Amino acid sequence: MNAGRTDRTLDAVWLKQGALPRLLDVLDRDGEEARVVGGAVRNGLLGMAVNEIDVATTAPPEEVTKRVTAAGFKAVPTGIDHGTITVVIGKHPYEVTTLRKDVETYGRHAKVEFGRDWAGDAHRRDFTINAFSVTRDGAVYDYANGLADLEARRVRFIGDARQRIREDYLRILRFFRFHAAYGHNHPDAEGLAACILERDGLAQLSRERVRMEMMKLLVASRAGPTLAAMAHAGLLLRVLGGVPYLAGFENMAKVEAALALAPDATRRLAALGVAIAEDAERLWQKLRLTNAEHARLSAMADNWRKFSAAVDETRARVLLYRLKEPAFSDAAMLAWARSPASDHDAAWRALASFPQRWSAPAFPIRAADFMARGVAQGPALGAAMRAAEDAWIAAGFPADAESLQAIVKRFS
Repeated sequence: MNAGRTDRTLDAVWLKQGALPRLLDVLDRDGEEARVVGGAVRNGLLGMAVNEIDVATTAPPEEVTKRVTAAGFKAVPTGIDHGTITVVIGKHPYEVTTLRKDVETYGRHAKVEFGRDWAGDAHRRDFTINAFSVTRDGAVYDYANGLADLEARRVRFIGDARQRIREDYLRILRFFRFHAAYGHNHPDAEGLAACILERDGLAQLSRERVRMEMMKLLVASRAGPTLAAMAHAGLLLRVLGGVPYLAGFENMAKVEAALALAPDATRRLAALGVAIAEDAERLWQKLRLTNAEHARLSAMADNWRKFSAAVDETRARVLLYRLKEPAFSDAAMLAWARSPASDHDAAWRALASFPQRWSAPAFPIRAADFMARGVAQGPALGAAMRAAEDAWIAAGFPADAESLQAIVKRFS
């Protein structure tokens, strides 16, 4: 019963308060056991934020459903074939999975058998630092020597690295993503070698799954060194389909920090892989980006060369009016990251933060103003509106009636 139990305890608020204790009260009794597993335990041990809480139990799925339904909770069979039920308590969802072992694996899919073996369930996971479990009284169980790896900030596969990767080739990208978030120094040598040897398996992955891992990796705390390691191993080119701009990526992270901005995956992807419009199109297809992500990359590709440290406020107003936010800031930051300037450069900082000091006004002249002066609807009206807008911008965005009437008169 105590195999794998360590002398560590987890004293976390989320383990003692809120909806989780209510769920554990239902599952962790009457001959069945339930524990919190995986990332929540890892992050809790590191004192990091916990966003998702997964629960494992010895109770089979039908028993889980019976118990939580009787308790008034909502049971959703989100992965019933693999023993997973999402239990919703109030607005809090928890994935509850019956202990299992893989009988046969093929890619990301596996035939499983349910069981009661906590050690076996832990050893089917990907990395040692993801294999913890904790009881509701805070006792930490470690079946894969994960505590030692957590202390060393090392991401290491459980068991034979190549075999774990063959079970799901997404683990190649997860290895680097977790290293970027939790690892220090160089990636684990055995894991890195296995990723290189099994690299052809990346071609089997759906583009959606690759996008998901890469976007998470890009905003991790050690994304820069990790991407460099991927590039040196010949893996980043396979993922992106083009040459990565590692220095630009590192500079973008510094620019974000200088502007006190949170890491932005799309902006960082542009710094890593977008120089021209073709790059944005390639990444859209290669990673199956969302339409919004594609639009941002395309805008940055089209506009970043319009920015330089020599852009004064007059020109900045024009750019902000034409591009709007956030396209202005995206392009300015990308240009800064691609420039030889440091992240302390005052001119670049002033340009990138310009939208905080000036808001672009709406064009105040309307089609009706021209029609009142006899300009008919059609191409002539459109041309007059465009010419008037250009003149209004060139005049410095005047708002007084006399200036606006003069512009209308000029192009009527």
